[in-house]
Amino acid sequence: MGARSGSARGGACGGSGGACGSGRAGPGRAGPGGLDQLSFDPASSESLGLGSAAGPRLSDSPAEDGSGPGKRRRSSIPPDGGRNLSLDSILMGLPMSDPTAWATAMNNLGMAPMGMTGQPLLPDFDPALGMMTGIPPINPMMPGLGIVPPPIPPDMPAVKEIIHCKSCTLFPPNPHLPPPATRERPPGCKTVFVGGLPENGTEQIIMEVFEQCGEVIAIRKSKKNFCHIRFAEEFMVDKALYLSGYRIRLGSSTDKKDTGRLHVDFAQARDDLYEWECKQRMLAREERHRRRLAEERFRPPSPPPVVHYSDHECSVVAEKLKDDTKFSEAIQTLLTWIERGEVNRRTANNFYSMIQSANSHIRRLVNEKAAHEKEMEEAKEKFKLALSGILVQFEQIVAVYHSASKQKAWDHFTKAQRKNISVWCKQAEEIRNIHNDELMGIRREEEMEMSDEEIEDPSEMKETEESALVSQVEALKEENDSLRWQLDAYRNEVELLKQEQGKASRDEDTTKEQQMKLLQQALQGMQKHLLKVQEEYKKREAELEKVKEDKLKIETLLENLKEQQSMADEEDKEGDAADCQGNESSTSRVCACSQEKECPVEKTLSNSPVKSEREVLLVGIISTFLHVHPFGASIEYICSYLQRLDSKICTAEVEVLMTRLQNTFRQELSGVGASLEKRWKFCGFDGLKMT
Repeated sequence: MGARSGSARGGACGGSGGACGSGRAGPGRAGPGGLDQLSFDPASSESLGLGSAAGPRLSDSPAEDGSGPGKRRRSSIPPDGGRNLSLDSILMGLPMSDPTAWATAMNNLGMAPMGMTGQPLLPDFDPALGMMTGIPPINPMMPGLGIVPPPIPPDMPAVKEIIHCKSCTLFPPNPHLPPPATRERPPGCKTVFVGGLPENGTEQIIMEVFEQCGEVIAIRKSKKNFCHIRFAEEFMVDKALYLSGYRIRLGSSTDKKDTGRLHVDFAQARDDLYEWECKQRMLAREERHRRRLAEERFRPPSPPPVVHYSDHECSVVAEKLKDDTKFSEAIQTLLTWIERGEVNRRTANNFYSMIQSANSHIRRLVNEKAAHEKEMEEAKEKFKLALSGILVQFEQIVAVYHSASKQKAWDHFTKAQRKNISVWCKQAEEIRNIHNDELMGIRREEEMEMSDEEIEDPSEMKETEESALVSQVEALKEENDSLRWQLDAYRNEVELLKQEQGKASRDEDTTKEQQMKLLQQALQGMQKHLLKVQEEYKKREAELEKVKEDKLKIETLLENLKEQQSMADEEDKEGDAADCQGNESSTSRVCACSQEKECPVEKTLSNSPVKSEREVLLVGIISTFLHVHPFGASIEYICSYLQRLDSKICTAEVEVLMTRLQNTFRQELSGVGASLEKRWKFCGFDGLKMT
């Protein structure tokens, strides 16, 4: 058995030079890829696997069970022997904390089962029993065995493995160290920052390492041993972050320029942010579209459009108005036509006929209402009968509880039974009282609904009185027990009401007295005011009479004077012509002199542009202000200065005053285009020279 197992291991490792005696290579020997293979140390904290993350490679080896030279079997051992075996190469996903599964895996590899601490798991292990020729290694996941690996505990740290690439090797960090720190993940991040690269690292090596995480879109490498890598999807960034902390070595060189420690972190890129914002906007549009569809689904359908008026449509609507089932649709069409203004002299008769047919439905609607009211009354009667029957049964149940609570039967019940009976009795009485109040409320509503005509009719009065008496007798029989319980409550309420009424009456008396006093005072004031008004009215009447008398006297005097003047003129026409001429010339001279004296004053008053002392002050202040501003100022600026002195000054008043004084103030336009502005300037010195 030992020879056969040894030959099997030697045949499996023949492709790498046959140096596979103990399943591991020396530190100075390189594998087929030019990389130094590390020896396996069971006591070390690093993982067993030295293979690449891409999975195991299957090699064909000739079978040694005598089945023939042409037949070959599939082996899970890599071509370079047991030196490059990994946990992935044996297709085992068991945790290293399970000793049985770990011992089975080590046995399949032909090694002594060792624990994580370096102690042997099976002390009586025979290495000649592992990896026998023709027998594939046992795998817990092999079909038919039914062995399911136990779940990985959440608190157990993930064990990182050595990753082999074509031109470099990645060694995992110490698992006992804390995980590398990362920044906050930007939204839609697809770009990572990779630092700690070897100085001799190229873009091809970076692509070779990180293309295992996913599709790489772009690599931006710097001269300072770092780069930025952009992936196609966001989940690939998480895979790239897994490589943070790994030590990288180019080939088998131990030069410092060929080694480094990777630091992978999130990077913020504008392209990622733009794509994320576009995606968010697309999702928002889809959400709005979905919400709009939901709203349209729940929105009531819009009414069908009303057709325009025509003779044909008018005849169709008239036929529909006669049909009870299509009346509502036709009446809506008629209403729309009338509101649109389709009624004119030509169509008035058609519309009148349709309105008349609509009026004929009133009797039908009244009959339907009466039928529904009759059905409602019948339903009320049925409800009252059913409710009265329920109340009778409640009374019987309450009577049973009361009879059971008497001493003859009460002493034979236990304490718990007595408690239940008392609770049930209270519940039944409460429910009975509620139903009784409901029945009485229905009867009160029926009594309130009696119309005045029914009350005036004596025969109907008698019938209603008899029926009311009968119903009252029945109600009194039913309410007899409930009134016993409510009597004390009513008495207390009556006493409270009496006390409140006494207080209210006292308060009302005091308020009424105060109101009376106020009204008396108001009446006295009104009377005094009326007396004063009457006295003033009498005085005004007396003054009017005096004015009328004076007016009559003046009119009589004017008539007498006119007569005397006419007589004097007739007498003096012939004799006193010369005297009249002399008097006329003297009077004309006097009038001319007086007119010459008065005219300059009037001219000065009428022709002066300044009409008051206030305007003179305004002119002085404005002249001083504009003299300080030689380039002029706008009317708003001038008014803002004047309003500090007097807030009543308005812009229109100032502008009118300045336009009147054209020799003192001049308006000019300054600026170009949209900045064109009207400015006022002081030109009093130039105007003084001109005048």
